[in-house]
Amino acid sequence: MKTILFLCTGNSARSIMAEAYMNAAGAGRWRAFSAGSHPTGRPNPLALATLASHGIEARAPRSKSWDEFAGADAPQLDVVVTVCDNAAGEICPVFPARPGRPIRKLHWSFPDPAAVRGDDAEKRAAFEDVFQSIRSRIDAFLESEAA
Repeated sequence: MKTILFLCTGNSARSIMAEAYMNAAGAGRWRAFSAGSHPTGRPNPLALATLASHGIEARAPRSKSWDEFAGADAPQLDVVVTVCDNAAGEICPVFPARPGRPIRKLHWSFPDPAAVRGDDAEKRAAFEDVFQSIRSRIDAFLESEAA
């Protein structure tokens, strides 16, 4: 099974949704994790509600630091994906790779749904739009990896 880490600054919305969706869509082939450079401390409730509305369960969701994935006991990674422009511009820790295989690094830019101002319906719509974009990107990634 391959491993993938989704990185964002706060690890509360985009990376949490990407982790949960990849674990659902890539089950048996991929194991996903997420982390942030400056984690907020908890997942955004609208991210969890968006996942739930699609029947996707986030397994023990928590906002965590990317430092957890840089230690000797961290999972060996195959792919690291930044999902926000801020995290893409930061200097990441050195993550453990599989012996003889460098980590593939990707950047998929998604707008921050947590930054949307407006009423509840507008905020929910922003999370839904970003989730749909994440799902499309992951589906295309999984299809390309299966070829």
